[in-house]
Amino acid sequence: MRVSFNFSTLKREKLHEYAIRFLFGGAVTVAAGLIAKEFGPVVGGLFLAFPAIFPASATLLEKHERQKKLRAGIRNTCRGIRAAGLDAFGAAQGSFGLAGFALLVWRLLPRYRAGLTLAGATVLWFLISVTIWYVRKAHKLRRRRARDSRRISAVS
Repeated sequence: MRVSFNFSTLKREKLHEYAIRFLFGGAVTVAAGLIAKEFGPVVGGLFLAFPAIFPASATLLEKHERQKKLRAGIRNTCRGIRAAGLDAFGAAQGSFGLAGFALLVWRLLPRYRAGLTLAGATVLWFLISVTIWYVRKAHKLRRRRARDSRRISAVS
């Protein structure tokens, strides 16, 4: 899979779908704030690593994929669920990166300047997320090659 941006999808989204994402994101942020108030900022900060708009995005993605297949005349498809699952995997990858970001900020912010700490944490988030993405990509490629070689040896 190649990472890319598709700005044409912005036109396909409806205003109420953006509102739903905004409300989900706000609700998750409020929940993290309440957790932080009750259990302290360290525990609350861990919950900020949850991708706030993910629940709304996953449901909307599944709905759009299902509708696209229905318009094409294809019924009983799992494509929407698979697309949402792939999106969930990407969100999990980003969450690991955000957890690294939060850990680094938590440990370094009391001792170093905020700008330097946030810049370092951003670089760490990026490195963790990209590393997980490349490891997963390499793993899929190895599995595909192994499957293909089994097929070739079975035919021979």
